Amino acid sequence: MQDATITWRKSSRSGAAGHCVEVANTPAAVMVRDSKDVTGPVLSFDTQDWTGFVAGVRAGEFDRPGA
Repeated sequence: MQDATITWRKSSRSGAAGHCVEVANTPAAVMVRDSKDVTGPVLSFDTQDWTGFVAGVRAGEFDRPGA
């Protein structure tokens, strides 16, 4: 998503190897993209879905098996 009015930020936990995502807040959604592919796909969450997504990440719901 290329929109000059959107401010993307990286996590403070991003590593030097570039394995990170960027997040942007808009009035309608929270958006997430791969920092290495800024013209690639963007995930968009409304407030309720974002809360559920973050809870799932914290609970390990999206961890790869054996990782």
